[in-house]
Amino acid sequence: MWEYTEKVKEHFFNPHNVGEIKNPSAKAEVGSLSCGDALYLTLKIDEKTNIIQDAKFMSFGCGSAIASSSILTDMIIGKTVDEAKKITNQDIADELGGLPRQKMHCSVMGYEALEKAIANYLGEQEPEEHTHDEGELICTCFQVTDATIARVVRENNITEVEDVTNFCKAVGGCGTCRTEVEDIIKQVQAEMALEKQQGNGSSATVANIPSPRLEKPKVLTNLQKIKLIEETIESDIRPGLMADGGNIELIDVVGNQILVKLQGACSSCPSASATIKHGVEARLKEIVGDDMFVEEVH
Repeated sequence: MWEYTEKVKEHFFNPHNVGEIKNPSAKAEVGSLSCGDALYLTLKIDEKTNIIQDAKFMSFGCGSAIASSSILTDMIIGKTVDEAKKITNQDIADELGGLPRQKMHCSVMGYEALEKAIANYLGEQEPEEHTHDEGELICTCFQVTDATIARVVRENNITEVEDVTNFCKAVGGCGTCRTEVEDIIKQVQAEMALEKQQGNGSSATVANIPSPRLEKPKVLTNLQKIKLIEETIESDIRPGLMADGGNIELIDVVGNQILVKLQGACSSCPSASATIKHGVEARLKEIVGDDMFVEEVH
């Protein structure tokens, strides 16, 4: 059983700065239902001073994900953009008094959201190595690519497969990708050792191989639409929810309205509305159609 600090519990049961800033200066969305956690971060920044005046979040995920998102907003409000850029995932975990090693991926998600939001504010392109859709898919259970695995290995000097799981969930499902992950660890560690020896600070990584994107059918009959919704919930959405003790039930489909019921831990989660909007609905829009919308039935 994992032990959580009082600060983690405080920010889970009473999260700070929950919501969404209208017309934000910067915004970022990271994670997905398929990997079990998602975070939507919005910032209000004074353009003259570059000081972050407000920050709000909506998060789908476990207690550690919500607590990490909550503490992150507290940490960056009042800081300049340059000061916020220096915050690392370890800083987030430390501010919470520590996180179980198995939950460090939650602090990584917060760090990635902040970095992406700042890039959005500065008009910069999102760092390619943080784009989870890039690279060859290694872990099909949690949709983790070789590029993501290589990045967490490099940034956290990981040498064991179990720590890869802790930071990005790869190998945490069926485990069939374990050998491939071991090979990536060996390759990145070898690169890092060579860089240290040469003293050139280069950042070679496992080559990114773009993965094919799933295309939505142009026209769907009602039966096809319902079947695709059912398949998406079963294969893409439910596994992520169940990984954190939750579940979802499809109640009905009325035109483009999808009625669902959250179950288990999700039913009482403070971020249930974010789960519906930025998790379930976003994924169904992506797969089934942009005109779909999801409502929760209580």
